Amino acid sequence: MTQDALIRLENVTRAYTVGARKLYALRDVSLAIHAGEFVAIVGPSGSGKSTLLNLIGGIDKPDRGSVWVDGVQVDAMGENALAKWRGRRIGIVFQFFQLLPTLTALENVMLPMELRNTYADHPLGSAQGKRRARAVAALERVGLAERMTQLPSELSGGEQQRVAIARALVNDPPILLADEPTGNLDSETGERVVALLAELNRAGKTIVLVTHEEALARAASRIVRVRDGRVQSAE
Repeated sequence: MTQDALIRLENVTRAYTVGARKLYALRDVSLAIHAGEFVAIVGPSGSGKSTLLNLIGGIDKPDRGSVWVDGVQVDAMGENALAKWRGRRIGIVFQFFQLLPTLTALENVMLPMELRNTYADHPLGSAQGKRRARAVAALERVGLAERMTQLPSELSGGEQQRVAIARALVNDPPILLADEPTGNLDSETGERVVALLAELNRAGKTIVLVTHEEALARAASRIVRVRDGRVQSAE
């Protein structure tokens, strides 16, 4: 296992109890991802790929093994410390967008900064102005400058996903995790979203993309194939 990797999973096992059965999502998985990589994790439904992503993001914890991100053992952190760490280091994009329906695109993107109390050392008005300017810049980066006052219901699926990407980027985390971000989009829109992820990778972000679509995975610089809770190959 490469010690200087940005992300390291070491002999990770994660199982869930369903009734009287114990179902293994991951079995003794070890994986290294380096800074600046664009890695696609590919596998069929139930293969363990989303569990793997959740472990990297500290959303879930392993039953055995350890998860290291940028020198921090994520699975050993308490919930409060984990939430603060995630706000600084990880941006997450979900399949179902997870936008708040009563907030505009701009307000949805500002929300992570408000939760993190970004610019807390500035006067209230100044802090809000800086958060707004940063959110506007994030929306411009994903090509939605002209849609920032719209509610999610007034946006297409592709536009909603781009808002979600802007929200994940707004605190400038070095790592972006994308869990089936094209799952609710048509193929053409999905390709545009993955092209945006590739562009962000070229700008320096480390991207980990979970997908079951081979064509989209080929946009990544490396493909990790997962089946039955095990890594089959890391091309």
